[in-house]
Amino acid sequence: MLLLLAGSLRAEKPFHATEDIFPPEAWHNHASCLVETPQGDLFVTWFHGSGERKADDVRIEGARLRRGATKWSGRFPVTDTPGYPDCNPSIFVDARRRLWLFHPTILAHTWESALLKFHVSADWQGEGSPRWGREGVVHVTPGADFTAAVTAAVPRFEAAVAASDWDERTRREVAEFLDAMRGHSRDELYCRLGWMPRAHPTVIGKRWLLPLYHDGFSFSLVAISDDEGATWKTSAPLIGGGNIQPSIVVRRDGTLVAFMRDNGPPPKRALVAGSRDRGETWSPVVDSLVPNPGSGVEAVVLRDGTWAFIGNDTEDGRHSLAVLLSDDEGRTWPVKRHLELVERGGGSFSYPSLIQARDGSLHATYSCFLKAGGSGELKTIRHARFNEAWVRAKVRE
Repeated sequence: MLLLLAGSLRAEKPFHATEDIFPPEAWHNHASCLVETPQGDLFVTWFHGSGERKADDVRIEGARLRRGATKWSGRFPVTDTPGYPDCNPSIFVDARRRLWLFHPTILAHTWESALLKFHVSADWQGEGSPRWGREGVVHVTPGADFTAAVTAAVPRFEAAVAASDWDERTRREVAEFLDAMRGHSRDELYCRLGWMPRAHPTVIGKRWLLPLYHDGFSFSLVAISDDEGATWKTSAPLIGGGNIQPSIVVRRDGTLVAFMRDNGPPPKRALVAGSRDRGETWSPVVDSLVPNPGSGVEAVVLRDGTWAFIGNDTEDGRHSLAVLLSDDEGRTWPVKRHLELVERGGGSFSYPSLIQARDGSLHATYSCFLKAGGSGELKTIRHARFNEAWVRAKVRE
């Protein structure tokens, strides 16, 4: 049956279309997340304001694309904490058709001061803003093993620095960072703040996995709920060389695979780790085969078993945004097609969100920053609708 489905989908006529959700503007619009509603519409969120963590006017906004429509609705507020920046929304629809929103509120204008919040709505498919029925804080509480894991990891990184060919200044800066990491791991408040989402949560049966990262530690962990978000615990940390913003997919044998942005030293590759116990613990973080310039990625498993990966396929720059396909569950990525490809400096396309709709089509939203006069930029969120056949089509780009 799976082979028949795969053959049917790949025999489809390729299609691809893009549109901006709203006209590009000077204000900041970034980090979108996209879902399909139970009635077949699209719902997208992003953060909007005069900046990011240091701008107190930043709020979460949204828009809808009704099923069969070609034009997105007007923008509307999704949530706003007056006087504080709200960033990085992550949304998903649970088994009871409720919309969940996770996002950080920045308390002191640093990413390390992020407070992770949630909102839940059963009344969200009408016009305008969702009607939130419940909201609160996801208390991220790393266990005693967190400090031990960091303490054990730091000497390995120090040895790697000593063996590197970096200049003395770089070595000194990295050594200072590692020493601070060791100290922060013993600071209870520091460990409990600063955790932020980026990609979609992953659901395995009744277990919810909310992938998180911390810019201060520059690594990741997973918040886990086995009671539909009523309570949360944390996984062991995924500690690597700048592995942040994980996206989690599941192999047929139950193994979880997390793909992460590379905020560390060269070679710049999307980082990867695996879990065989449903996200409780993770294998060492290693480089994948996919280039990454220090920008968000997302991976999804399509209904025919194909894995799809979206991200900037360069080691430097966000001018190239591509979709990659794997037929061996992420071990290799032989198929690639660009959603965006311009000359370096000609534009920035990043922080993609990727879903497969019930009709089999693929939808991506991503930040689109276009050069304006002088050194300015105009910013919007762009939507691309396409299918697997389009990605696989043999074309000259």
